[in-house]
Amino acid sequence: MLFLADFNVLKPEPGLLIWTTIIFLLFWFLMSRFAFKPIGEALKKRESDIQDALDQAKKAREEMANLHAQNEKLLAEAREERSQILKEAKEAAEKYTAETKEKATAEYKRKVESAIQDIENQKMAALVELKNQAGKMAIDIAEKVLRRELGSKADQEAFAKSLADQIKLN
Repeated sequence: MLFLADFNVLKPEPGLLIWTTIIFLLFWFLMSRFAFKPIGEALKKRESDIQDALDQAKKAREEMANLHAQNEKLLAEAREERSQILKEAKEAAEKYTAETKEKATAEYKRKVESAIQDIENQKMAALVELKNQAGKMAIDIAEKVLRRELGSKADQEAFAKSLADQIKLN
């Protein structure tokens, strides 16, 4: 117990100091050989992994920005294409409407002209028929007048008058 009684922290014994230094140097050598290198390599690897992750995140952000720009471009193109399709459809509808209206107008004019022509033809046929009947009546009157020629002129006029009155009744 005497040994412990002489121990002073502020004044260490030289043997203890030597052995502590040797053990510390041996511990330091072993730690540098087996612990510091792997820890340093692990730190370098971790730093490298973090840098790679940051680079990948930056690259991903750039790709996202590019994809967003492409998406906006495609969206603008789709809107423009939709607008063009609507414009073409409207033009086609207007063209179809104009063509249909033009065809209907032409058909209407053709039918009206045909109806006018039919009316004119019927009118001419009626006039021809009327002239034929008038001519036939005139021939009938002339024939009857000639048969009665035996009598006087007053008789012939009276007879022609009576025939005319008969004709008006028919």
